[in-house]
Amino acid sequence: MADQISGENPTEKTVEKLSETPTGVNRYALQCAIVASIVSIIFGYDTGVMSGAMVFIEEELKTNDVQIEVLTGILNLCALVGSLLAGRTSDVIGRRYTIVLASVLFMLGSILMGWGPSYPVLLTGRCTAGLGIATAHRGLLASLPHLCISIGILLGYLVNYFFSKLPMHIGWRLMLGIAAVPSLVLAFGILKMPESPRWLILQGRLGEGKKVLDLVSNSPEEAKIRFQDIKIAAGIDPKCEDEVVKMENKKTHGEGVWKELILRPTPAVRRVLLTALGIHFFQHATGIEAVLLYGPKIFKRAGITAKDKLFLVTIGVGIMKTTFIFTATFLLDKVGRRKLLLTSVGGMVCALTMLGFGLTMAQNSGGKLAWALVLSIVSAYSFVAVFSIGLGPITWVYSAEVFPLKLRAQGASLGVAVNRVMNATVSMSFLSLTKAITTGGAFFMFAGVAAVAWNFFFFLMPETKGKSLEEIEALFQRDGDHKVRGENGTV
Repeated sequence: MADQISGENPTEKTVEKLSETPTGVNRYALQCAIVASIVSIIFGYDTGVMSGAMVFIEEELKTNDVQIEVLTGILNLCALVGSLLAGRTSDVIGRRYTIVLASVLFMLGSILMGWGPSYPVLLTGRCTAGLGIATAHRGLLASLPHLCISIGILLGYLVNYFFSKLPMHIGWRLMLGIAAVPSLVLAFGILKMPESPRWLILQGRLGEGKKVLDLVSNSPEEAKIRFQDIKIAAGIDPKCEDEVVKMENKKTHGEGVWKELILRPTPAVRRVLLTALGIHFFQHATGIEAVLLYGPKIFKRAGITAKDKLFLVTIGVGIMKTTFIFTATFLLDKVGRRKLLLTSVGGMVCALTMLGFGLTMAQNSGGKLAWALVLSIVSAYSFVAVFSIGLGPITWVYSAEVFPLKLRAQGASLGVAVNRVMNATVSMSFLSLTKAITTGGAFFMFAGVAAVAWNFFFFLMPETKGKSLEEIEALFQRDGDHKVRGENGTV
């Protein structure tokens, strides 16, 4: 019944063959991935450093809460636009030069924010940086980008602490402007990397594509299999040995895939789509961005008033996130996605409830209850820890696994869109929400959302650990699907 989702796909056979080849990490491919993962560090840094910079921006530029919300959240909306443009740009100029372009955009955005004479200039810089981040930010190794984002967030928190000791008009501008340096490093580093072999082959440059595959593959057999697979996907005769071929029709039949994914999905595809988009929705709807972006404000309402202590406590958030995201890389395949996810979200419900209670008691006492302050800090740390060991990394791993191969690219793009929108929604509404229902009330609400998420995952998300493509597809099949297919005439 799996053919109802994806049909006969040569790539699936390729995956099976690859499972029989050596699985060591190719050193050249790893070096390329590390250079490209600077993008993830930059993205994380931008999130972490904004949490501290906003404290001084409010003070110097006299901005209000709504302006701060827009400034923080606009990055993800612009990143969504950048994601939509990135695919087309990559098709035209290649993956490597697309990342160079993205690096230049982020560098310009960082310079504008570092200059920052007024709120409109800051907002323009933030938007430009968002376009750059999204254009470059694509996963390369399964866990490396997530770990690098966490490292970037921690670096941002550390910079906040040390630069907060500088004069105010210099400190926050350096916090934001210094990100231009790694952008420049990234631009030059990417130029030393090879072009994407898939893009080269799609351009008809078979000889160049094969040479790159030989470099980045673990064995000649793996390189040969991948080369054949890409040629088949590009509509090139697998037996063709020419160095260069003329590509008369470069369409990827994306319209047909979108129709199968959105307009006329099978019941199984519909379940896959619901599950994948659901996990992206709940990743941010449960409030992680509120703690990562507004940590200093949250801890201030819990009773900490000195800026250096606020930033010092916030560093703990970054340490917890980095430590537990690193731990998650070892647990995903040992424990399994479903068990780890349910444990993570269950812990989030408890931590968010305690955080809501601690903040409520702290605010009602005017920040004078030491135990309420301690409870708030411990609960915030616990929330970030259990999120980072489960829901954080599993969102990307699981949503990539469940889509059939021929629907995976489009399915992933929908997931990213939902993720960006929810990230922006929480970022652009949290301060207003705390005014409406108090800070403690906001986290009680997030706890409720997390409880809904736990039930969603429990009833709708099967375990995918150790499953083949066909087995994963079968998990989303139901006995009556053939009958429904026949009645509706869908494929």
